[in-house]
Amino acid sequence: MRTLYRLLGLALGGLLVSGQAVTAQNTDADDESYHTITTFGITTNTNSGIIGGFSYRRSKLLAGKLMGMPQYRYLSIEIVNVKHPKEIQSSLNAVGSRYIDGKENYLFVLRPQYGREVKLFQRSSDEGIAVSGILAAGPSLGIIKPYYLEVSYGNSSRTVPASQVNGFATATGETVTGAGGFFQGLDQSKLTVGLNVKAALNFELSAFRANTTGVEIGFLAEMFPNKIVIIPNRSPNGNREDGNRSFFTSAYLTLFFGSKK
Repeated sequence: MRTLYRLLGLALGGLLVSGQAVTAQNTDADDESYHTITTFGITTNTNSGIIGGFSYRRSKLLAGKLMGMPQYRYLSIEIVNVKHPKEIQSSLNAVGSRYIDGKENYLFVLRPQYGREVKLFQRSSDEGIAVSGILAAGPSLGIIKPYYLEVSYGNSSRTVPASQVNGFATATGETVTGAGGFFQGLDQSKLTVGLNVKAALNFELSAFRANTTGVEIGFLAEMFPNKIVIIPNRSPNGNREDGNRSFFTSAYLTLFFGSKK
């Protein structure tokens, strides 16, 4: 996690310096002729794996300016997988399929967001970097899906919720052989609703004016009403919620592409 924070910080610093260098004397206002920006993106964050989720964004130019800078109405929706910091892939032998020891639930979060995007630096006619600041917030729909494991005894095997496994075996003596199917337990999912807020910088790198590609780098905070158990505490003297959270913070990076009209 610390490594990803450092990489995000270095990327942010480098892009800021580059953006200021190429746009300091820019007076071209052609970007304002585009009223709508639509993008799709792949995101990663400090609470996920390399691919944390997917996002969709739509920005619409507003009539008024903010301190002389063009501003956009910012709408986005993203879905991400939130992981527990102690998630580690395991296997019982060299040929067994891998699974996450101790994991009981997946946490997927659907985040619709509304806010403002302000163009801080314009790009030159056909080159350079355009930089925007983003502030947005919205509800968080948490989908808590049971994590399934494959267990076997003799020549028979089946899949069971991880909550029925203690260590490497079930109460009936079946042993874990790997992870179950990803979609298993989807119909047993539970929902929770929270709130999120994010602040970000958007760097448009595209060389084609009607298209857009770039990166969005920012920080997000998110809160749910109760702790969400991803990996329960199995200590006999502790609460099973210990080590899990109701409040999440993360740094994130989204690679996006799309179009301007």
